[in-house]
Amino acid sequence: MSSSNRLGDLLGGDDKKILSTGYPDIDKKLADGLPLGSLTLIEGENDSGKSVITQQIVWGGLKGSMNVDIYSSENTTKSFLSQMESMSLDISDYYAWGHLRLFPMHTLGFEWGEEEMHGILKRIIMHMRDSQAEVIIIDSLTLLTESTNSEDLLAFLTNCKTLVDTGKTILITLHTYAFAEDTLVRIRSICDAHLMMKRALVGQKYIMIMEVVKIRGARKTTGNIVSFEVHPGFGMKIIPISMARV
Repeated sequence: MSSSNRLGDLLGGDDKKILSTGYPDIDKKLADGLPLGSLTLIEGENDSGKSVITQQIVWGGLKGSMNVDIYSSENTTKSFLSQMESMSLDISDYYAWGHLRLFPMHTLGFEWGEEEMHGILKRIIMHMRDSQAEVIIIDSLTLLTESTNSEDLLAFLTNCKTLVDTGKTILITLHTYAFAEDTLVRIRSICDAHLMMKRALVGQKYIMIMEVVKIRGARKTTGNIVSFEVHPGFGMKIIPISMARV
């Protein structure tokens, strides 16, 4: 039985072609979830919740019988599994059975140059194309921009769109500060969905805010904004939007 058939059975039929976060309150803000076969941009500054949302999406994909590949410049496999466990999302069995794979992109002592980066972008695309994973996450694109011109970067994203047309679902995180505004505009336009992450000080503590900027082809109106905080050992806790006003 194919992965798509298993997913259809699990979610109730072929009309449920979405990638759930596994968190109903967030899915409601995403028009029930992210469309399968889409390219999603998760954008924000440091500590704005990009990793938290990404981890929820990993959880939703694995629970939905999908294989997940992560290309990470921010985590090793051990640190990622530990982070998931701290969110009360135990994925160790999925990792042990090969449903989750993590590929660290940062090598200690290796200096990226433009020529090396040009080659690695092509290799990542080839690796993603040959992978059996239905969900692919690049966390984060910021590392890949340090020695990359905008033309190579946009060509990489265009190749990601080509992979999306073959049925893969790709999510990319990036730090807003690392890109020129005109490059950001072009990146956002290429992507099918765009989530903007922010931090806000409410009282004496910071909360995280996710703004759903767009979801192309969504069947329902997106909920626009959801605010939350993270409690170690417990996971996410949704904060009523009235409390999050700043």
